[in-house]
Parts: sequence; structure tokens; C-alpha cells
Amino acid sequence: MTGPGDLSTEAVGELLNAHAPDTDFSALSDSDRARIAWMLPGVEEVVGLDHLVSAMASGESHAGDGVLRCYVGYEPSGKAHIGWLVQSLTLRRILDSGGNVLIFLADWHAWVNDKFGGDMDKIRTTARYMEEIFRVLLGNPAEGEGSGELRFLYASELMESGDYWATVLRCSKNMSLSRVRRTFSIMGRGEDAADNDTSKFFYPAMQAADIFEMHIDIALGGMDQRKAHMYMRDVADRYGWTKATCVHTPIISSLKASGARMESFDHKMSKSDPEGAVLLHDEPDELGRKLRKAYLDPEDSDSPVHELVEQIIMPQLGSLTITPDPKYGEPSTWDDLAALRKALAAGEVHPLDYKLAVADALAGLLAPLAEHFAAAPDLLAAVSEITGD
Repeated sequence: MTGPGDLSTEAVGELLNAHAPDTDFSALSDSDRARIAWMLPGVEEVVGLDHLVSAMASGESHAGDGVLRCYVGYEPSGKAHIGWLVQSLTLRRILDSGGNVLIFLADWHAWVNDKFGGDMDKIRTTARYMEEIFRVLLGNPAEGEGSGELRFLYASELMESGDYWATVLRCSKNMSLSRVRRTFSIMGRGEDAADNDTSKFFYPAMQAADIFEMHIDIALGGMDQRKAHMYMRDVADRYGWTKATCVHTPIISSLKASGARMESFDHKMSKSDPEGAVLLHDEPDELGRKLRKAYLDPEDSDSPVHELVEQIIMPQLGSLTITPDPKYGEPSTWDDLAALRKALAAGEVHPLDYKLAVADALAGLLAPLAEHFAAAPDLLAAVSEITGD
């Protein structure tokens, strides 16, 4: 399937019911219901879908011009890892559905969060690298302010407005310090992070202000950003401001993680642990080496290897082909992860063959990115110099 028009009526109903069973879609045309449904495969949670429904039904987006604006914010903090592919899949679907996608390069947020020791030149070099990453991952769509187009904005550009800082103060007003501390996990930090650095108390208010000031209709983030989005919605309730629909994607676990996903996200894949993370620039041999070590117990239905198949490989490729040494069996192709798990548990598929098949599939998906930076290596080289890897 290549777009919303390819979804059957039954598939549209199933997706909408799965994510928003209490939302009234009756004001929408069949095509608009399909546009929303097309955004939802692979999404873990949607909060406040009623805003998106209302905007489509009335033709009045948050900015009032009918253009549905989706944003996802990233701190420029180093090389990209495979989790970015999960969000890129949803971003591509939003583009297909006519949304305008904004990649917000949060340079000042990264500075507050002490990335690269607060060296803004390094932060902005990394941000330019991130622009190139997303252009490739999203298939180089048209760029601009219109429907179905991609754009980039730096926090430093947004912050030039005095209105922005007034909104930050409003977002801070009447929020207790304990309430703000509970959001610090969005920075990957504990609740004591601001004890010696008051600027960190402004981070959640800045993230909420970003959404209001950019007139966002869809705020996209991983499940680790949920607290920031709920903070934004609390602020909107207080002032009667528009509450963006919040779309949360799953977190890919560290390759070392075992067991089910944990509420604290301590298990999540992070580039700070290279052996537990698949980086978008890993060569095929490196992918094979890392996947060999990944946690996979045939008797355990939870594994980061399964997550890579469920969240990335199946959605992009539709199936996974496992090719053992010929003396041990014939190649097999799987389009059902549950069936593949059963085959592993029954000994019909060897865990190592499975892991190497996943590594090969990821290498194929990452090939366009490798080709792009091979032809234009300067930004990647600059980031490698900054990060030392």
C-alpha cells in the first residue's frame, strides 16, 4: 500500500477503533477518515485525536489556514540510531496524508541539556547533519510550508520572538517544582537534575511553548516524550489554548535488554551505549556483529530483535527472509512475527540465522543513507570528529 486511498473500509475502522474507540468520526468524509487511519499503524498511543478530527471537519487547523502541521523535536546530540526509523515511518505516513511535517532542531534545548558541553557550534553542526538524515529517511519530499511538505526550523530561530518567551513564562506559571521535576525524564535526566542548574526547570515549559508558538496540530514523539506532551495539555487546559493531538511511537529497546518494555525506559536504545544501539551508519559487518550479541531467548516472546522486526522491518519490507547454511535447511520467508516466534520456540528456526537475517534486512534499509553520505561525506565527518567515533 502506498497511501490512504489503499486502505480498505474495514482496515480504516480497525485502526481508528484501536487508537480512539470513543472518538466521533461522523463529521469526516471517508477519505479524511482514511487519512487519519493511514497515520496510525505502528503507533503505540494517540492522545486527543478529537483535535485532528475537528480540524479536518472544519478546515481550520491550529494556524487557521487549513494546513495540518506535525512537529517532532530533536536535540542535536550525536549520530542517529535505528529508533529514528520508527518515527520516520510515521512521519512519511503523515506526509502521505497531507500533513506538513516540521523537524524541529532544538539547539537551545540541547544547550540547556549540556550536550557537547554547551558548545553551540558543535550543536548546530550536528543539527545540519540531522537535516540530511531526515531528508534521506523521508525520501527527499518537497520542502515548504504546504500540505505534504517537509520543513526544518531551529529553536534559535523561534526564540528570536519576544512572544515566544512570554509563552514560556505562561507555560511556567502555577506549575509546581515537583510537577516540573517529574518531566525531567524527557531530557534523559533524573529529578535532581536542576538542583545546580535552574535553566533545566525551563525545559518543559520551552517544549510546551514550542508547540503553541508553531501552531502545531500533531505533536509526535516517542513514549519517552509523553510527560512533556501531557504538561503541554495541562497548560492548554488552563488557558483555553488549542491542544495538539499527541502521537507516541514505541521505544526500541537496547540490544542488551531482556524482558518486556519497562515504564522507566531504562531499557531504551541509546547511542551513549554503542554496543546496545544500532546506529544508522553501522556497516553491514558491524550490524551482524551487534545482532549476534543481541538478547534473544527462543522461549521469551520479548526481545529487541523482535522489536526491530515488528517496528521497522515488517512495516518497511513486509516480510523477513531467513537463509540458513544450506546444510541446515532451506530459506524461509515470514510475514507474521507471531508465527516466527513460535517457530523459534519449536526449534524450526535457529536464533543465529534469525539475528543475521535481521542484520541483513537493516543493512538493506540503511543502504540509501550510506550512499548519500558516501557522495557527500563532509557533515558526517564533522560529526564524527565531534563525537570521536
